[in-house]
Amino acid sequence: MAQAHSHSTAPEKQDSNARRLLIAFTITAVFMVTEVTGGLLSGSLALLADAGHMLTDAAALFVALLAVHFSRRPANSRHTFGWLRLTTIAALLNAIALVLITIFIVWEAIRRFYQPQPIAGTLMLVIAFAGLLANLVALWVLHRGSGEKNLNVRAASLHVMGDLLGSVGAIVAALVILWTGWTPIDPILSIFVSCLVLRSAWRLMKESINELLEGAPNAVDIDELKRNMSRELPEVRNVHHVHLWMVGEKPVMTLHVQVDPPTDHDALLERIHHFLAHEYQIDHATVQMEYQDSKGHECDLNRTGGDYHMGHHH
Repeated sequence: MAQAHSHSTAPEKQDSNARRLLIAFTITAVFMVTEVTGGLLSGSLALLADAGHMLTDAAALFVALLAVHFSRRPANSRHTFGWLRLTTIAALLNAIALVLITIFIVWEAIRRFYQPQPIAGTLMLVIAFAGLLANLVALWVLHRGSGEKNLNVRAASLHVMGDLLGSVGAIVAALVILWTGWTPIDPILSIFVSCLVLRSAWRLMKESINELLEGAPNAVDIDELKRNMSRELPEVRNVHHVHLWMVGEKPVMTLHVQVDPPTDHDALLERIHHFLAHEYQIDHATVQMEYQDSKGHECDLNRTGGDYHMGHHH
């Protein structure tokens, strides 16, 4: 027997995510224009680097808004999970864009070591400080509520964090230039900030790709889950054919559970769902109950010609 629990994203949570993304997009777009203007007028690569991050961020936040909008579309017979996977795709695109813009900034910084340019330190300092304030507000907006659990909002937060670091770097570079006149500090700090952002973007890219490849979330150890279920539920003798993946920010699981014949089948099934939900935050699980010993406990989805176990086709 199999049982599935429905999982749907709470409308109020989606509305909250959309509002935060819209506010952050507006702030980012306005100050992106400001930093581009300030960078061109002052000749500061640090400001232009931060403006480049903001340009990418504005596009990323816009994509994130579109993803939230389409993820609200209801499931149908063709898209049985709805459009939740769009949030993961948007996060991956954000990470790729951030990597590309970071590579460009590093290249430009290296070029400036060989071709130094004069920099207007005072204008650079004013614009960088305004950008820092804008990024702090945007980051605060994105981190309110439960948005940190949403991969798409986390991707947007990562972009804003990169902008914030860029603003800090630009402020430091402006102060050094004003006090000492040493302009190489501008490309040096641009490279430093870019490396920090690149490291975080790489992690986000790996996490997004793992979700698109139907990989299990890093927070869940499948072997440990099987051991814990057998220990916590005495009727459970074996857990196998376990598949766990993410749809948007929601974990989805299917599993076969070999059990002793229960006096109350529904009660045991409810206990299994309760265990998964409370111990591993898996609210959508399809459980196949078995009373006979299964000869093959592992399912090979890649086997040519089909793989049959216990009368079920996998």
